Amino acid sequence: MTARFAPPPSPAVFTWVDPGDRPRVDAAGSGVYRAVHHDSVDALHHQVRRTAPAAVFMSVGRPLSDHAPGVARLVREFPRVPMVALLSRVDQATPHAVLNLGNCGIRNLVDVRDSSGWHRLREFVAQEAVGEIDRLALAMLREELDGAPDDCWRFFEALFHARRPSTTVRALSQALNVLPSTLMSRFFRAQLPAPKRYLAWARLVRAARLLENPGLSLADASNQLEYSSSQSFGRHVKTVLGVTAGQFRRAHDGRAMLERFRDELLRPHRDKLLDLRPLSGYPLGRRKRATVH
Repeated sequence: MTARFAPPPSPAVFTWVDPGDRPRVDAAGSGVYRAVHHDSVDALHHQVRRTAPAAVFMSVGRPLSDHAPGVARLVREFPRVPMVALLSRVDQATPHAVLNLGNCGIRNLVDVRDSSGWHRLREFVAQEAVGEIDRLALAMLREELDGAPDDCWRFFEALFHARRPSTTVRALSQALNVLPSTLMSRFFRAQLPAPKRYLAWARLVRAARLLENPGLSLADASNQLEYSSSQSFGRHVKTVLGVTAGQFRRAHDGRAMLERFRDELLRPHRDKLLDLRPLSGYPLGRRKRATVH
């Protein structure tokens, strides 16, 4: 059975750019990102708290005299959100403007005065849209599941696909084109942890990464992760890890949770996982034994 994924939506990029730059930012994002423009740093800050963007763009030409504290606060409170300064024109004030943005903490500058600059910007967003924690997770999975059947790999890949994260086993099963009961049954027969447990841990890896941004409250993170409430998120953390949400935030970052995912859900079960076909049928080992006469 071949998994059929719906085309994922383009990741959002938030901007605070000159009005004249907006059409070019929009055009450059075709097929890669969708730009959500903001008229003020305060509006931008409010939206980043609600939804994690793939990146934030700011025009070098924007006057910072009254906005530098807000920009510096945004960078300080959301260190995991890539901030990019766009250089679309040069005049006498440009060196000072670039210096001001650097003083606010913005370290990425892209010169978009020609087409090659817009191409570099598209590549930057395409890479950041995957997310660092997702790249680390997929690299770890490739190492731990080397030799596993293709549909076993697709199950774990779906857990860490940044642009289509599933929040329930039903949604995950639908994305993988398999019945939830069938998916759960195949893990049960293989004597593996339930798919729900793998999904719960993957969500907490993402949660730990999000909470590395000090500007996010537990309620903000809960909303971004699509929990019904911060209380629901707290109950989930307590059920899976036996600690409160506050203790979880203080004790774990994304990398630490990913290591726990590896140590508790992959390595103890590696032999069984390498023999698992969760989407297309019985484990490889059973299939081979069934053909012996």
